[in-house]
Formats: sequence, structure tokens, C-alpha cells
Amino acid sequence: MSETKVQAPDSVPFIDVSREFAAPRDLVFRAFTDPELLVQWLGPARYEMVVETYDVRAGGSWRYIHRDADGNEYGFHGVFHGDPSPNGFTQTFEFEGAPGHVSLDKLTLEEQNGRTTVLTHSVYQSIEARNAMVESGMEEGMNEGYDRLEALLGRLVPVG
Repeated sequence: MSETKVQAPDSVPFIDVSREFAAPRDLVFRAFTDPELLVQWLGPARYEMVVETYDVRAGGSWRYIHRDADGNEYGFHGVFHGDPSPNGFTQTFEFEGAPGHVSLDKLTLEEQNGRTTVLTHSVYQSIEARNAMVESGMEEGMNEGYDRLEALLGRLVPVG
């Protein structure tokens, strides 16, 4: 299993995350853009994920909810910017529990020898907002989600 690397330098309001997967880029892109696959890996396994909308195109919006065993819901939403492609995409990201704290996230998918490195660069409105994201347990949630993505990719037959 690959390691998820999270970097949050002290002096800038961004977070960089990288992880390599043993799968071709097109398949990884599909896992990031197909709601039926997304619900199988994104976020902690202890939450049920419900995708309300996921319109992967320039200007398309997305919204999903994580629901815990007690019925508490945690909503997230954003908008895709530019033309999403197997190279990646750019989107806004907002946790509805902290309205107004929007990040701009760029996903890049780099394939080499049938393996794909997923790179995300998230820019926050301030270092304080970035720190709040880090302190929320983001790294643990990303690690668990990416572990689940790795397992899912291992079960899927490559497209093409």
C-alpha cells in the first residue's frame, strides 16, 4: 500500500497531498468523477455518503453529504472550473459546517508505467483557515479514503 504524503508549509495557505496508485490514469479519473464509484471510497468508512449532484463539467456543481450512524449530516459542495479531463480538474470546496471558508482545489493525475500519482493542491483564504482544515482530522480522513480508493481500484477492470 502506498503512503499518502501531506504537506502544509507554515508560511503559506495551502496543502499539497500526493499518493501513487497501481492503476492507469483513466481509471483513477473515473473513480474521481463517477458518483457510483466516488461513494465507495471518498471519506471515512464510518459515514454513509450520499451524492446529491455531481456535474463534472466546466461550471458544473457538486454536493454530497456524509451521514453518521446517528443520522447527523455533514454537507460539502462546490463548482468545477475549467474542463475536467483525465489530466485532472479544478474545483471549489466548501464544508457547509463552516460556511464562507472556501478552498480552491486542483487535482492532477500523472501516469507512468501504468501507475498514477494523484496530486492535490488546495489553496485556502488564510493560513488560519488552512490550519483549521489540518486540525479537523483531514489527514486521517484522506488516508482512510485513499486506502479505500486503492482497494476499489484493485477490484476494477481497467477501462479501455
